[in-house]
Amino acid sequence: MAKKVGVSEATVSRVLNGKPGVSDATRAAVLTALDVLGYERPTQLRGERARLVGLVLPELGNPIFPALAEVIGGALAQRGFTPVLCVGTAGGLSEADYVEMLVDQQVSGVVFAGGHYAEAYSPHEHYFRLLELRLPVVLVNAACEDLEFPRVSTDDEVAVEQAFGHLVSLGHERIGLVLGPEDHMPSRRKLVAFTAAAERAGLEIAPKAVEHALFSPEGGQSVTTRLIANGITGIICASDPLALGAIRAVRRAGMSVPEDVSVVGFDDSAFINCTHPPLTTVRQPIEAMGRAAVTLLVNQVDRAPVMAEELLYEPELVVRGSTAPVRVHTPS
Repeated sequence: MAKKVGVSEATVSRVLNGKPGVSDATRAAVLTALDVLGYERPTQLRGERARLVGLVLPELGNPIFPALAEVIGGALAQRGFTPVLCVGTAGGLSEADYVEMLVDQQVSGVVFAGGHYAEAYSPHEHYFRLLELRLPVVLVNAACEDLEFPRVSTDDEVAVEQAFGHLVSLGHERIGLVLGPEDHMPSRRKLVAFTAAAERAGLEIAPKAVEHALFSPEGGQSVTTRLIANGITGIICASDPLALGAIRAVRRAGMSVPEDVSVVGFDDSAFINCTHPPLTTVRQPIEAMGRAAVTLLVNQVDRAPVMAEELLYEPELVVRGSTAPVRVHTPS
C-alpha cells in the first residue's frame, strides 16, 4: 500500500498506529488508500470519515448520467476527495444496498443523481437513515418534498416554457408531452408547467396529449404512436432517449420529422446532435449543476452552514433539425 500512496512503510505504520510526525494531507491519503483498496481500518481509526464520496446513479445508458459523473467526479478530485461510483443495474445492488456499503466505508458524503428520491412511490427509508446519521448528502434534480437535503436542479418550468414557446412560434397548436413515470417528480413539475404554458398561449390541450413512459427509446416510441394517431404535430419529451423513441415512432408511422411532426428533447446528451435529424432539445447546465453539488457537499463536510433548499439552474433551448413550422394541409 505504501507504493500506491508514494510514501514509506514507516509513514503508513505511523498513520495506522495514530502516531505523530505525519502531515494531514499524507494521513488523509493513506486512509483513503486503505478504504479504496478494501483494507479494514484499525479500530481507533474507524470513527473517522474517509475522503471518499459516494456518487449514486440509476444507470449509465442515458448519456446524461456519465456526463454528470464526469463533472462531479472531476470536481470532487479537485477538492481532494475520491468518488465511489455506484450504478443501479437490473438484479444488482439496490440503492439502499449501496447506501449501506457507503456508510460502512465511512464515506464523507453522498451525491445522488436520478435516484429513488425523485420517485414518490419508491422506498425512501435509506434517505431517512442518512438524515439521522447527519451524513452530508446532495440530490441532483427534483426530490420528494419530505427529503430535506440540499438540492441542485434544472428549472423544469423554464424548460417546458422554452420548448412549448418554440413549438408555438412554429405554428403548432396540437402539442403533446411525453413524460417519465407518473410518480417522477421532475415529470410532475413539467406537467404543471405544460398546462400553464398552454393556458398562457390560449391553447386548449388536446385530448390524450400527455403520455407517461419509462425513460427509454422504447418507452418514447410506444406512447408517441398514440400521440400521432391523435393528430399531435409537436411533441415535447422529458429526456433525449424518449425523444429518439418518438422520432422512431413517427418514421414507423410512415411520416417524417420535422416535416410532419416536430420533436423536442431534454438534456442535450452527448452525440445527440449527431442523430438524424439533429435533435432540438433543452440543455441541462450539467457543468454548473455538478460543480454546485460538489460545493454544497464539501461545505457540509467542512461543517459550514448549508440550507436544505433547492438551487434552480436555468436550461437553454438548443434548436436543431427536429423542429419546423407546422405543415398546413390545404384542401385538395
